[in-house]
Amino acid sequence: MPLPKIATPTYELVLPSSEKKIKYRPFLVKEEKILILAMESQDSTQIANAVKDVISHCIISRGIKVEKLSTFDIEYLFLNIRGKSVGEDIEVMVTCPDDGKTQVPTSINIDSIKVQKDEDHSRDIKLDDNYTLRMKYPSLTEFIKNNFATTEMNVDDTFQLISSCIEQVYSEEESWTSEDCTKKELSQFLDQLNSSQFKEIEKFFETMPKLSHKVMVTNPNTKVESEIVLEGLQNFFG
Repeated sequence: MPLPKIATPTYELVLPSSEKKIKYRPFLVKEEKILILAMESQDSTQIANAVKDVISHCIISRGIKVEKLSTFDIEYLFLNIRGKSVGEDIEVMVTCPDDGKTQVPTSINIDSIKVQKDEDHSRDIKLDDNYTLRMKYPSLTEFIKNNFATTEMNVDDTFQLISSCIEQVYSEEESWTSEDCTKKELSQFLDQLNSSQFKEIEKFFETMPKLSHKVMVTNPNTKVESEIVLEGLQNFFG
């Protein structure tokens, strides 16, 4: 007699970027193994494929292409998929800011972790009186670099990231899309910008929607109570 099949629960969430409701299920043991083996390989291509495949398998709703989702959509999805597989609450180690070294465990309910949106955030960056730069959000590749990379990003990596997030340059009369340009042309376009224009691009990334949650912690040694803001997936899962 074959062993019984265990029913897998399904959940719903709303994608922060599009406010589209999707159904998903938690990771299974076989998918946890795929991720662990990929991480142990330290091969970026293998890690990218593993993350993409696992998230794709866990999304039940049709028509969702993981590689097209924004970084914060994928972070929110990954958090919920991973979280539901281990329970409604996750334990994180938080460093007390008053001494900068004491770590205390904190329990966070996954449902309370939301993607926060900055009111000053805009995808359209006005470069001068004529031209505006429209940005797009980083995708799966950048999500993996930010959360699973085995090496630190250097200056070239940063400029490649910015180039990959250019969607369009337009004026009232003309428009250029990134699909019409080579990587070299996009790089040269960035090189010609002045410091204030480049700071506006940096602001796009700094104010981009991100996972965020506030916790109160008390240092057991100093008895000082502090408020800490956890941001980004890496703060919620080691």
